[in-house]
Parts: sequence; structure tokens; C-alpha cells
Amino acid sequence: MEELIIKAVTEDNIAKEHICCAISDKKCIEGYHAKKEWLKNQFKDGYVFKKLDVRGKVFIEYVPAEKAWVPINAPNYMLINCFWVSGKYKGNGHGKALLQECEKDAKGMNGVVVVAATKKQPFMSEKKFFQKQGFVLCDKAEPYFELWYKPFKKDAPIPTFKGIAKNATCDIENGLAVYYTNGCPFNEYYVADLKKVATKKGYDIKAVKIESREQAQNNFVPHTLYSVFKDGKFVTQHILNEKYFDKFISE
Repeated sequence: MEELIIKAVTEDNIAKEHICCAISDKKCIEGYHAKKEWLKNQFKDGYVFKKLDVRGKVFIEYVPAEKAWVPINAPNYMLINCFWVSGKYKGNGHGKALLQECEKDAKGMNGVVVVAATKKQPFMSEKKFFQKQGFVLCDKAEPYFELWYKPFKKDAPIPTFKGIAKNATCDIENGLAVYYTNGCPFNEYYVADLKKVATKKGYDIKAVKIESREQAQNNFVPHTLYSVFKDGKFVTQHILNEKYFDKFISE
């Protein structure tokens, strides 16, 4: 197995370190820098970004759940916010090693929690991995979101999704709506692109940037990085462009 060298991205080194996503995607450069600024603001609240010291997408992001931009009730838990091992780095134990970093940093807490889905979904962690690492299902939200947790204490409270995030409906009842944060470097470009595509196809669309933890913790679905709704009903967390628009948005 390839030697694991795990590095933490911090406020002190973030200017010179890459943050894995969109490394070479020049069209997402604005979002890439926006993600770095977003991270800088999260570090003071205990946000952690750790990566394999390679030029690739092999990283984990986690934060105490009370400070997370996710609508859950998980007192004294560590929430995994983003977790990605891609390409040639899969199957080499890197994901397990990164998870162990999270569990080590959560020592003394009630446990670790993560949002997954009933089946494999783009831009979301796969539950099969967490099942193998001892996580168990503790809550569900429409249409396919699941909350998985690994308690470290016998009397640890069971985490739950907030009620507002369980029904997959938003407060914009007509047309399309996309809610997003700068927690993903792809969002600035692809939200602007979606607005162009939707308008071209004759849809009214409203883009809502989630800019505070309070907004995120009261979001309409558990996936706060990016979510698309049509006439008030959740459609997908898949990033939409012209290629995927018709697949997910139909009359």
C-alpha cells in the first residue's frame, strides 16, 4: 500500500495549499477562491480539512455538528461535511486512514455522524463505506437522504435531521430554485450556468446563496452544498448543466 502522508490545511498554509476539488478546472477559479475564503471563516469554529499530500481528490472535511452547515440535531458529535477519494487513490486504504483522523479528533465526543443516501448519489458519500466502518442508520429525510452515526458512548443521544429538512420542499413554490453555499468550489460557475440554461429553456429560476450557518442549519434538505427544486419540490443535488438539465428537469 502506498505510504500515507496526511496533511492538514489550516489558516496558516491555505494560501499555498491546494484544496483538492477543481484543482485544474480554470472555469471554476472564482469558486475555488470562494471556497478558500469560506474555509478561512470556518477554521475558527473547529473546522478541519485533511488531505493526502498528493495532487488529487483525496480529502476529508469535518466539524463539530453544532457548528456545521447542515440541518441536524447531533449534540457533541463530529460531522463529516465532505469526503472524497477518487481515481487511482481508491482501494488503497486512504479513505479509512482519513476517517481515522476524524475519529481521533472526535475522541471524547459522543461520536461521528455523516449524511448519505439510500443508494449511490453524485456528490455524496456512499453509505456502504460507513457501514463497513461501524456506522449505523439513525434517521431518514425525503426523498433519499440518510443520517448515519458511529457512537463512542453507550448513552450517546441518537442524532436526527431537523424537521424542516425532512419533507424535501422549499419556500419558492413556482419555477426553479437552486440553493447553494461556497463550501463547494464548483458552485459559483455552475449556478451561473444553470441560470443561463434554465432561462434559455423558458424557466423562471431563483438562486439562493446560503451565506450563514443559521441559514444552513435551517435548510430545506440535508444537502446544503447545492440543491435544486422545481415548483417547491426537491429535484436533485446533482450539479446541473445543459447536459444534465433535461434528465432532471421535465415538464
